[in-house]
Amino acid sequence: MASLVRQGVMICIVLGMVAGCGDKTPDQPKRPTVVQAGETLKLHIMALMEKINAQDVKIIDQGGRDIPCGEGLAKRAFAITGRSLSQNIRPYSLNLDLVGMLNSVASYQIVEEHGPGPIRMARSVDGTVIILDSPANGQYQVRGETECLSAS
Repeated sequence: MASLVRQGVMICIVLGMVAGCGDKTPDQPKRPTVVQAGETLKLHIMALMEKINAQDVKIIDQGGRDIPCGEGLAKRAFAITGRSLSQNIRPYSLNLDLVGMLNSVASYQIVEEHGPGPIRMARSVDGTVIILDSPANGQYQVRGETECLSAS
């Protein structure tokens, strides 16, 4: 009888362990490919320039090419310039205006800011990073890059 109880307990323990070993980790979102993230980056930057009402917009880095990161990973870049309606606004103020407008395009987080210099913002769900780096009064400059991502 004691042997049957022990076997029953062991069976319950084993079944409990098997039931508990199921996939209990939350589903992690699938990371985008470098091509997908590159397209998202372009869309966000172009929408930002439209929202800020930038004039004389010029693409200074078309992106569209993989930049190897090692281990079969790559990143993509994109950069654009434009002019403010007011030529008297200082670069850091332009960058702060861009921060406000960027969050109306997509939810980015500031990841690096050092005083009146460039502001680096990231969006991990898309694998995109945007650098707001206006070079002179009245001149916007927005650069972006993807994280190192898989090609497929």
